[in-house]
Amino acid sequence: MKKLKVIELFAGVGGFRLGLEQTKHFEIVWSNQFEPSTKAQHASQVYEARFGAKHHSNKDISEVATADIPDADMLVGGFPCQDYSVATTRQNAKGLIGKKGVLWWTIHHILSGKKNPPKYLFLENVDRLLKSPSNQRGRDFAVMLKSLDDLGYAVEWRVINAAEYGMPQRRRRIFFIGYHKSTPTYKNLQNSEASEWVHTQGTFAKAFPVASTLTKKHSFSITEDLVALSERFNIGEKLSPFQNSGVFIRGRVYTEKTSASYDGKRTVLKDILIKKEVLDEFYISPDEYAKWDYLKGAKKEVRTAKSGFAYNYSEGRMIFPDALDNASRTIITGEGGKSPSRFKHVVQSTKGLRRLAPLELERLNMFPDNHTKLEGISNTKRAFFMGNALVVGVVKKIGKALHEQINS
Repeated sequence: MKKLKVIELFAGVGGFRLGLEQTKHFEIVWSNQFEPSTKAQHASQVYEARFGAKHHSNKDISEVATADIPDADMLVGGFPCQDYSVATTRQNAKGLIGKKGVLWWTIHHILSGKKNPPKYLFLENVDRLLKSPSNQRGRDFAVMLKSLDDLGYAVEWRVINAAEYGMPQRRRRIFFIGYHKSTPTYKNLQNSEASEWVHTQGTFAKAFPVASTLTKKHSFSITEDLVALSERFNIGEKLSPFQNSGVFIRGRVYTEKTSASYDGKRTVLKDILIKKEVLDEFYISPDEYAKWDYLKGAKKEVRTAKSGFAYNYSEGRMIFPDALDNASRTIITGEGGKSPSRFKHVVQSTKGLRRLAPLELERLNMFPDNHTKLEGISNTKRAFFMGNALVVGVVKKIGKALHEQINS
């Protein structure tokens, strides 16, 4: 069977590519990775080292001409979480663009500029997207859904915690898939009961089954133009109307809160640890134990802001060292480096407490061992990559289910 051609944006070190290529059903025909805040393009270097420089772009995507991006069946990417509000006047709404530098609008520009736009979209973001910004809960997601609706796409979404399906890291992310109105899948969704799509018929339901839920189901319309939506959506409400699962087609939202249904094998932190001793740099000096224990510990104390304002600060105790018989906590971009931190992982070994090595962080995201190991790339940078990455196993399962959905 012919492979689906894929454009990969915001590629990082290639998590989407790894997951999709492992299914044997997808072929990346063009990729882009550019880090605007740094001169050295380390992630792009790793990507090229693993997948080759051919058809890979290391240029600011907002400066890449749409004509230079090949046609493909699908566009994928984990784009940055930003302010997606619309920055045009009503008079100029037809020439709609969002704020300069906001990369969602770069995706929108590519999709709208293609004579033959991708029939499928497969995108990822942090789950707070469903409830941002804080003064207009859910507005950003509503703007994204409506902008895709205007371009002819239906959307289904799900917040997935990889550990709830047996994977080694408690990493919660929102994934959403777009189906162009020219596809049979769009028509199948249109002719289905939305609740059935969420629970059994949809791509996410097939990849990651859900339990039946008793939470209130919610349905509403999004029909305003993008400018009005940006200005008024959910004004004055404390909660976002979007739950962790849902579909959106032809201006209508259906959403509900679902829970994972899984009783298979589970990988825990001890399963991914290097069996032999790691480099000395990852061991914590006993002199530093007290600092780590304080940062990981419970606190109730008065702190003073730079302005001189005194306030009460409190936080709960974290498990220290990390539990080996459970999936790991979420890797963050600040995971690397020797300095004591509340959020870095620390495990007990025969030689004492130590931080996780880059290879172990790769395993928590289900990357191949030493995927990011490259001359000139520090261990701190390798940890940063994994803080930005996604869990490859999640992408693989969704990719497999999507391919089956398209060919059903």
